[in-house]
Amino acid sequence: MSDQTTPTDPAEQHDQPAHTDDQIAHPGLTADMRDTPDHGEESYRGRDRLTGKRAVITGGDSGIGRAVAIAFAREGADVLISYLPEEEEDAAETARLVEAAGRKAVRHPGDIRDEAVCQAIVDTAVAELGGIDILVNNAAYQMAQLGGIADITTEQLDRVMKTNLYAMFWLCRFALPHLQPGSVIINSSSVQALSPSPELLDYATTKAGIVNFTKGLALELAEKGIRVNTVAPGPIWTPLIPATMPVERAEGHGEDTPLGRAGQPAELAPAYVFFASQESSYVTGEILTVAGGAQAS
Repeated sequence: MSDQTTPTDPAEQHDQPAHTDDQIAHPGLTADMRDTPDHGEESYRGRDRLTGKRAVITGGDSGIGRAVAIAFAREGADVLISYLPEEEEDAAETARLVEAAGRKAVRHPGDIRDEAVCQAIVDTAVAELGGIDILVNNAAYQMAQLGGIADITTEQLDRVMKTNLYAMFWLCRFALPHLQPGSVIINSSSVQALSPSPELLDYATTKAGIVNFTKGLALELAEKGIRVNTVAPGPIWTPLIPATMPVERAEGHGEDTPLGRAGQPAELAPAYVFFASQESSYVTGEILTVAGGAQAS
């Protein structure tokens, strides 16, 4: 495939990862994966759809966040990525790729479960980028529990809720005074929002909350000219899978989709670019499922 627009058989566009049953330490680094995800490093070609825009991407160090950062930069946007301090190695590589596209990259390590960190992310973006036009709430925490609700501790529930929901709420609230008409908020939800897996009950609950939050906030901000949408990924091959899924669930990740394979982060990036660009000017409060044919309802 020469770029993301080249006609290709979607079932054959990427090989199914051969080592989906590998396990790596959480939070998971790209270098620890034997099958490295495709983030669009060689294939994504920009068309100036985000020229001059300033974007904040949480979880921007690896996986979907890295693919979105690459795409945004090649479309002309400067980017701030937030990530956990232990993900610095991946964050440095993402920043390098953004800068290679000729755009500014700002790194902001910190745990977004802390409200003060969320405020600092916004403050840093305003100071270093000159403002915010695009907010992508992408960071998430999951840890599969084969025993279901009986194995989900209060500590885990608290971590999932604060990472996936509280941080999104705080970042939107802090960013709002800086968002002008034409700005966008894009939240990462999941097919789990409407088709929950028992071993991901807490995670799926937060993803359903993200969908509802997106729809409600879109109604509130429409009169301000600010659009809010959500991308709902299906089984995507990122460090999160080998770092959080037991062998029993990770093996064959994505093979049960109609397209017969896991998706790659690069295949998510165009959905985020669409929502971030003027091309989706009449779209708000919507959920775009990118799941290889897997159903989100």
